[in-house]
Amino acid sequence: MISPELLFWYGLAFKMAMTAIVVVITSVAVERSGAFIGALIAALPTAAGAAYAILAIEHPPSFIAASAIGSLATGAAVSIFSLMYAVLAQRHGVVLSLGVSLLVWFAVAAVLRMVAWTPLSAVALNAVVFAVTIPLSWRYRASGPPKKFLRTPFDIPMRALAAAIVVAVVTTASYRIGSFASGMFALFPIIMCCSIVILHPRVGGKATASMLAHAQIAFIGLAGGFVAVHYLAEPLGSGWALVAGLAVCIAWSGMLLLVRLRTTRRASPAAP
Repeated sequence: MISPELLFWYGLAFKMAMTAIVVVITSVAVERSGAFIGALIAALPTAAGAAYAILAIEHPPSFIAASAIGSLATGAAVSIFSLMYAVLAQRHGVVLSLGVSLLVWFAVAAVLRMVAWTPLSAVALNAVVFAVTIPLSWRYRASGPPKKFLRTPFDIPMRALAAAIVVAVVTTASYRIGSFASGMFALFPIIMCCSIVILHPRVGGKATASMLAHAQIAFIGLAGGFVAVHYLAEPLGSGWALVAGLAVCIAWSGMLLLVRLRTTRRASPAAP
């Protein structure tokens, strides 16, 4: 039998490793493949999935179902965070752009905690927020080619270390709280924050903002994934519910990628 303390440290190490790996993949994808691919990767519930995997071990399915409502409502805060950063990054540096965006996330999250959310009201909240943030983010998608830079031998290890430190701080601060708050902190935009810190000084604020602007539509799949987790956790068990939720997110991102590829092919001139 694993002690609660040892389980916590195992879980923390797992979340730190998952976050570090995804941040490295996301930043490299943006550098090499562009903002769209990076956005699809960043919008997947990787860090949140790691947090939920540990929560599923420590708590019953009813707790996971309730936490999913917290994450679903918090998706609106993540969308607003992304829009705020995209706007600020056009003219400001990483400290101001990310700092103000995080303050907005915490402010929105604080307001969300004052409401007793249901699945229907949380979905309605996301629909209203997406109806605003997606159109407003549209203009920031086109950023042009990112600036070139030389990668040092320590660049990738530093990315992983930065991500691991952030997830350790957030996870420790949010441990042993209620289901709704657990769901909220599970969706804290760790991946995006680390990616911003890494990418903004290297490829520029506009190119980094383009990634977050592209992620807005991908957030719809994230919301759908948490709806699936909420409704499937108790009848199927937490494990299968988390698998189903991840499958919904991947399917949505995969569909967006296919649409993108087909649109690009149609827009390309026919070969002679």
